[in-house]
Amino acid sequence: MQVTIQPSSISGTIVAPASKSSMQRACAAALVRKGESIIRNPGISNDDRAALKVIQALGATVEQLEDGSIKITSDGVNAVTSEVNNGESGLGIRMFAPIVALNAKEMTINGEGSLLTRPMDFFDEIFPQLGVQITSNNGKLPLKVHGPLQPKNITIDGSLSSQFLTGLLLAYSALDAKDVTITVNNLKSKPYVDLTLSVMEQFQLKVPRNNDHKEFFFEIEPVNYQSTYIDYTVESDWSGGAFLLVAGAIAGNITVRGLDIASTQADKAVMQALMDCGCNLSVQDNQIEIGPGKLKAFHFDATDCPDLFPPLAALAAYCEGTTVIEGVHRLAHKESDRGLTIQQELGKMGLEVVLQDNLMLIKGGNGLHGAHVHSRHDHRIAMMCAVAGLKAEGETIIEEAQAVSKSYPNFYEHIQSLGGVVSLNNKEAIHE
Repeated sequence: MQVTIQPSSISGTIVAPASKSSMQRACAAALVRKGESIIRNPGISNDDRAALKVIQALGATVEQLEDGSIKITSDGVNAVTSEVNNGESGLGIRMFAPIVALNAKEMTINGEGSLLTRPMDFFDEIFPQLGVQITSNNGKLPLKVHGPLQPKNITIDGSLSSQFLTGLLLAYSALDAKDVTITVNNLKSKPYVDLTLSVMEQFQLKVPRNNDHKEFFFEIEPVNYQSTYIDYTVESDWSGGAFLLVAGAIAGNITVRGLDIASTQADKAVMQALMDCGCNLSVQDNQIEIGPGKLKAFHFDATDCPDLFPPLAALAAYCEGTTVIEGVHRLAHKESDRGLTIQQELGKMGLEVVLQDNLMLIKGGNGLHGAHVHSRHDHRIAMMCAVAGLKAEGETIIEEAQAVSKSYPNFYEHIQSLGGVVSLNNKEAIHE
């Protein structure tokens, strides 16, 4: 699908989308916790839908309720098929793999699109230590695992991602692990681990004692369910909301509702960059008002929130001076090699982006021109180009723009509702 963005001034009020980070964790928690769970404000992204399909393959039943909520009923992890498919969800593949390995039969773990090229060799190293036989495709998908996984003292490397740790925490909780410790070296994305622990607590799962994100100790006391069912509301998404906030900072005065300023989501850190860049910003109860100001360059460490690189790159393009963003090393194994992709796609619009080891230097303030760009099949790159195009000179055409369906299917409609001039050549493709 091709989308055309015309220079636009935006205004109005919009509600941020549901968080797929919160939604997917809730799906996994509802699966491993026996009983009924009501999920309110469920996400509709491709990754969310993939998570629902995975838990159904692992034995849960999913029912759509009249009010739009979802009821998940589970008797624990009891696979009804021999294969699960995580779509293109990196969180899904890493989080669900340990849960899939709870089954006492051979299971195939697969995915689609860019996920097929992403490294999975850490499973080869860790699973045998937990009693799980594993065969991979030279460190890539598909994986074949044969459990059941056994909770043991283990040390893992957290430098690539915290998502595998999330899966282990949920799997150990499902087994009511006792007197075992998961030790983590060089953990990145600590806020995402805090989100996992928060979701586990809300689902009344066994939550390990957290020793400064370095040791997660499961004590001997058994889990004690306090209610027969769980009622959980999915948070609004700071990752998708970041693009809306940046759009407001560069293209008009808008109000974004639904974002919890007390959230543990890592991408809430976008607020610091917005404060530092000089945009007009007002935080009120359950809403953020934002508009353009005299934008200036800023310095931001995105090591723990690498998904903020694309929206912040679009913001920095319109900030006077050279913006420095740390954490480029976290970008190589996303849906695209995001450091290079940001450099190349925004480069087409006249922005100079320099990659210097772990730093991204963005030389902004000179304006952008519309261009023919490509999402690289990366949802955040598509949204970055759309937001950057709102104040560019001339139209911006985005190829493979339907990539937004991975996390934010109605992104273009939301920009349109704020007054953005957005043309879609295949509107239905957004929801595929």
